[in-house]
Amino acid sequence: MPGRRRVLSPMAAETLIVASNLDERLYAEFLSQIGRSGKLRLIPVDPNAPWEVPPQADVLLTTSRIWRRAPAQPPPGWPSPKLKWVQSTSTGIDGFPPWLFASHQVACARGSSAAAIAEFALTAMLTQAKRWDQIRVSSPQGWKQRGLRTLAGATVGLAGVGAIGGRVAQLSQAFGAHVVGWRRSDQPADFELVPTLRELISRSDHLVVCLALTDQTRGLFTDEVFALAKPGLHIVNIARGEMIDEDALLRAMDAGLVGAATLDTTAREPPPEGHPFYGHPRVRLSPHISWSSPGIQTRIAEGFLQNVDLFLAGKPLQNLIELERGY
Repeated sequence: MPGRRRVLSPMAAETLIVASNLDERLYAEFLSQIGRSGKLRLIPVDPNAPWEVPPQADVLLTTSRIWRRAPAQPPPGWPSPKLKWVQSTSTGIDGFPPWLFASHQVACARGSSAAAIAEFALTAMLTQAKRWDQIRVSSPQGWKQRGLRTLAGATVGLAGVGAIGGRVAQLSQAFGAHVVGWRRSDQPADFELVPTLRELISRSDHLVVCLALTDQTRGLFTDEVFALAKPGLHIVNIARGEMIDEDALLRAMDAGLVGAATLDTTAREPPPEGHPFYGHPRVRLSPHISWSSPGIQTRIAEGFLQNVDLFLAGKPLQNLIELERGY
């Protein structure tokens, strides 16, 4: 019944029918990996209506971003009678409608791109410290020495301390940075944690946003928060653009409260023509690509195949979504 989450039970058969509504490129790459398993049979589904699951499907393989136009209420025929669980190839859940979680367990690809995203964040911080985009010389007239900074001795702040934040911390500490973090839970970490976002931003030379997008984190970075920024703050957003009030960020940079922003994500992607981010001298803008790395589809597929094995063995799935955490 809609509104009641189904309890998983192992199948007697050894083959799962997987309905996939990934886009053609992702589907082809994913199919090349999981198609090697004799435990699965894949059937394509229209990505424009990911909730229209064929009645014979045991599993829905999907991604959160194609659910943004889902109806507010469960559509007729939902939940599909045989569907056991939903496997997302993404980590965040902000694109899914609430009724999806009420009827089914949803597993995600948590941690599959943490290393790549952390390297992207580290690159952004080193680029800022070493002025990498300013010191390139193209003529004798440009042969000017500029003062550079180091990551060693700098304070790297982490807004969010999950798999990505933990990996950023490891890489930053390897360069001699002092790491402080702020998280919404009371779980410990292997580095200093501070109780408030305001303290975090006031102490950070570089602040990496690693939080999941939830009702509590949407619009988290406001004029009031930026007003407390440590002079010269470099903010790196590799999470979701909606966490930052973009007008407030622009005001903070123009006022000198924030020194620079590396934005791999924005509230609207891409930002509309003429958006100030495109030409702002303090902004490095990239097209939400920090997750990209060789083998990413293989890692996501391997995680899914592990869940297939667990399900067939009657064991709990891994990487199940925790609604209160947002992933």
